[in-house]
Amino acid sequence: MRKTLISAAITAGFVFGAAAAAHAGVTDDMIVNAAANTSQVVTWGITPDGQRFSTLNQVNTSNVKRLVPAWSFSFGGEKQRGQEAQPVIHNGKMFVTASYSRIYALDAKTGHKLWKYEHRLPDGIMPCCDVINRGAALYDNLVIFSTLDAQLVALDQDTGKVVWKEKIDDYQAGYSNSAAPIIAHGLVITGVSGGEFGVVGRVEARNAKTGDLVWTRPTVEGYMGYTYDKDGNKVENGISGTTNATWPGDLWKTGGAATWLGGTYDPKLDLLFFGTGNPSPWNSHLRPGDNLFSSSTLAIEPKTGKIVWHYQTTPHDGWDFDGVNEFVTYDAGNGKRFGGKADRNGFFYVIDAKDGKLQNAFPFVKKITWASSIDLKTGRPNYNDANRPGSPVEGGKGSTVFAAPSFLGGKNQMPMAYSPKTGYFYVPANEWGMDIWNEPIAYKKGAAYLGAGFTIKTIDDYIGALRAVDPKTGKIVWEVKNNAPLWGGVMTTAGDLVFYGTPEGYLKAIDAKSGKELWQFQTGSGVVAPPVTWMDNGVQYVAVVSGWGGAVPLWGGDVAKKVNMLEQGGSVWVFKLADKL
Repeated sequence: MRKTLISAAITAGFVFGAAAAAHAGVTDDMIVNAAANTSQVVTWGITPDGQRFSTLNQVNTSNVKRLVPAWSFSFGGEKQRGQEAQPVIHNGKMFVTASYSRIYALDAKTGHKLWKYEHRLPDGIMPCCDVINRGAALYDNLVIFSTLDAQLVALDQDTGKVVWKEKIDDYQAGYSNSAAPIIAHGLVITGVSGGEFGVVGRVEARNAKTGDLVWTRPTVEGYMGYTYDKDGNKVENGISGTTNATWPGDLWKTGGAATWLGGTYDPKLDLLFFGTGNPSPWNSHLRPGDNLFSSSTLAIEPKTGKIVWHYQTTPHDGWDFDGVNEFVTYDAGNGKRFGGKADRNGFFYVIDAKDGKLQNAFPFVKKITWASSIDLKTGRPNYNDANRPGSPVEGGKGSTVFAAPSFLGGKNQMPMAYSPKTGYFYVPANEWGMDIWNEPIAYKKGAAYLGAGFTIKTIDDYIGALRAVDPKTGKIVWEVKNNAPLWGGVMTTAGDLVFYGTPEGYLKAIDAKSGKELWQFQTGSGVVAPPVTWMDNGVQYVAVVSGWGGAVPLWGGDVAKKVNMLEQGGSVWVFKLADKL
């Protein structure tokens, strides 16, 4: 009898332990060690450093042709438009955001809807580049995402009920938010959107469980940073840069430098990396100087908000070459930790992630007109001064120039991937240019603050190109061209595969070493989101969100006309291997 009771107690203990583990919340350790647990995807970037590399290899180059749909889920309703979200997966649930600040919880194995939350958006929101959302963060039993009216919402993962909600800033002043938050040290780290409205960029950290502010770090030189105590009282935490050092007069007060794509986190260095957008206004003749910290990469201490180093990719930006593109860190050998960045300005940068020193810089697109190269000693571009748009004349616009890449960039929001197996970055690149000119402009709260006009132009018989880039040599190892611009992200796996989507609606799998296309599937609408993969009960799944939209059909000029036949949508597709063809 005693043995039976002991046995029952042990069994009950195992059952209870398994149940507790199954319902355990997401921890900092789980995020830091995301690469080791392939049964979930708990952070934007798949791993916090943003490599978008999975160690899974059940699906590989020899069998990927057997990949078939497991399930599909429609976001439903009339709210289609651009779907740029990366799903996150935990405890058998998929959490995926959609256009118009919606989020869904789905059964990750069947696609069954568990709950939906629709944020009530006010009239008059001013998102720059479509009503998109790029994803959510997971922490404890919360799923946290940002909204187009510049709020941050934390929901219970099981019920979808609001646990806390905090205002980031004033949407009527042009602020919005669409980036996926990231988590470090129990803090939810976010940026702000709205660079086209003269906002002031910043990075801020909140207690992920409560939403309470911990620190804010402005990304425009001259603004004060703050920390906040447990009672919400703010304490000065140092001015960002030096007031007026690289900005004239009062223009820094509406300086832009929005952190609209969000950031990455390197646990080995314990540093956050955030890119910053264009200075405001676009008309560079109004603001002599480098205009820090616009069009830059910032390394920030996650616990304090202190800027450790900065590297400016486009000083005195006059083409809207936002520097927000993700900074992806990797082991470079000899104990070094480098970061790669495919910038909107058309150059790929390799930077020491510990101290910000430039290691290499080279073009990853074929046509660049604004600069001839990057000086590897100074880190500064060698400008083509004749390619800067002219200063406006009295009562009219300045001289027009043709510049490449266009302001939509050699790469825009679509995240690249890095494979430790090949040592290559896989970059969704675009070849296009623009006619651009400057115009007179004055700041008005909540109004567009450009001081420029533009028309996007095609420059070849294709626009998009997925490129394998060697950061050591600066060489393009292989490329796969695409008729329409690439606007969705990339994932690579230990199965020697690269997954990416196209506006024409295809999710594709490419041999990571050779660039040979091995598989494709038509999702029914354009893919402008990054894929993910995970393992469940011995089965590897691959997922991607489908739904054409984003900046291209809104701002794309001649390019928008070229792809105006593409249809909008809103769905999630999940794939697994069939037993046989």
